[in-house]
Amino acid sequence: MDVEILARIQFAFTIAFHYIYPPLSIGLGLIMVIMEGLYLKTGKKAYEVLTRFWLKIFAVTFGIGVATGIIMEFEFGTNWAVYSRYVGDIFGSALAAEGLFAFGLESAFLGVLIFGWNRVSPKVHFISTIGVFLGSMFSAVWIVVANSWQQTPAGYHIVGEGFNARAEVTDFWAMVFNPSSVDRIIHVWQGAFLAGAFLVLSVHAYYLLKGRYVEISKKAFKIALGVATIVSFSQLISGHSSADGVAVNQPAKLAAMEGHYQASAPADLYLFGWVNNDTQEVSGVSIPGGLSFLVDQDFEAPITGLNAFPEEDRPGQVNAVFQFYHIMVSIGLFLIALTLYASFLWWKGKLFDKKWLLKIFAFSVLLPQIANQVGWFAAEMGRQPWIVYGHLRTDEGFSQEVSSNQILFSLILFLVVYTILFLLFIYTVNKKIKHGPYDEAKNPNEFLKYV
Repeated sequence: MDVEILARIQFAFTIAFHYIYPPLSIGLGLIMVIMEGLYLKTGKKAYEVLTRFWLKIFAVTFGIGVATGIIMEFEFGTNWAVYSRYVGDIFGSALAAEGLFAFGLESAFLGVLIFGWNRVSPKVHFISTIGVFLGSMFSAVWIVVANSWQQTPAGYHIVGEGFNARAEVTDFWAMVFNPSSVDRIIHVWQGAFLAGAFLVLSVHAYYLLKGRYVEISKKAFKIALGVATIVSFSQLISGHSSADGVAVNQPAKLAAMEGHYQASAPADLYLFGWVNNDTQEVSGVSIPGGLSFLVDQDFEAPITGLNAFPEEDRPGQVNAVFQFYHIMVSIGLFLIALTLYASFLWWKGKLFDKKWLLKIFAFSVLLPQIANQVGWFAAEMGRQPWIVYGHLRTDEGFSQEVSSNQILFSLILFLVVYTILFLLFIYTVNKKIKHGPYDEAKNPNEFLKYV
């Protein structure tokens, strides 16, 4: 198989696997801050027990996230040497900031968080919980900044030529606040909040269905539902803002997301469909002029289509970009409907009366994860054929000396190791969930302190 394709498959696999864990860490961090804050405010033991319980799962998630993330930095050097040289000055500053200001903050406070329950005051412990949460959010900031610079480069100039060319920072803050970074950071944060909130919703819906830890689970479920309802709706706003940015800065990507080929014509908004790249047609259900309206508030406004670009400058897998994008949007809309309906039942005092709804929440843990993954797939595949948009092509960025056999061997090795790590993660988390927030074998009268 071609070296470039193997290198891309390997990086896609490793980053997709890694991206299971950071969103959970960020989302669970927010939930723990709320739970522990309620414990300090009300003094109710239930919130302390919930914080301790979810801290255990957070620690497992954080550990595997760190282990899987380190691999990708080595891949830059082994498989993508030309790309690493080109973006080294940009990524060096961003990743150094991530290590100093984010990972260091998160790791330092995590020690206090895990081992400090009986060694520091409740307020100091709460501050440590906030520190861990903020550290995880800052970590996402610098990673997204680096990736956003690939999408919309700013604050740089090019030094050298050919394989020795590299981007050099001329304005650090222009690089950080490049045209797409703020929208994408907010959208990534919101996706992470949903991943954590729906994990909590899933676990406590399971407990409620089984009749275990009922009262404490109701408290946890309401906290997570509040977060999920607000964030799922606000994510629709940030997603629209991000799409507006794509329309301005990466029109070929937007055209691929909606299968729009005409060089300059009003564009439909597809609810679902299938793109035939050979005939340049889309079969599906659409709102005529819908994309034009979303971009320009005019159903007749022309939108730049794929035919406005040379064939070699268009995304190669248009249907894949289209499908991934629409899966993300569909899941987002479903989560909005689900959380709004559940919040309505909460307001009516009937939230926990419908077991079918709890069953949906029990399995819904997968939906934010799928949406996060396919959203990244759409963003990265839509950027093709550029690895740095408009400057460096993907087929120019991989290492010239590495062989296909070497990449294939390491890909198989990563597949084996990551599978083991994933099974270990599932086993450990499942074991902690089955044990529950506290020991049910205790005297029933002891349960009163958790209510």
